[in-house]
Amino acid sequence: MNITVYLAGQIHDNWRQKIKEKASSLNLPLHFVGPMENHERSDNIGEEILGEQPTPVLKDEAASKLNNLRTQILLSKSDVVIALFGEKYKQWNSAMDASTAITLQKPLILIRPESLHHPLKELSQKAHITVETVDQALQALAYIFDES
Repeated sequence: MNITVYLAGQIHDNWRQKIKEKASSLNLPLHFVGPMENHERSDNIGEEILGEQPTPVLKDEAASKLNNLRTQILLSKSDVVIALFGEKYKQWNSAMDASTAITLQKPLILIRPESLHHPLKELSQKAHITVETVDQALQALAYIFDES
């Protein structure tokens, strides 16, 4: 059995690569999907497909439509969603994707440091599990395959 995992969260560092490498080293049968990780392409995809937009706001809106299409399709086809919240970046997309997972009744693993407990308390209560590290999230997924 393979599980498809949607990795929701900021695209400014390599946390997704780390989780993929750790999952591979544990021989977990996981397939990962998520938002476009190339930030420049994500910001410019609207103009790439729809043509040059007359204002920065319309450029952002065109890109958002395509990024939301990608997210909706990949997230809805996923078996589980991992949403990472860190302290360095604003986490609007993480919150939106986690809320979408809840709405679609997708199992949700929320990763957040203890320092973000209070601002994420309601979202955490809707998640299937809240952990503080990527390793804990992978341990939760590994448990699904544990036969002992």
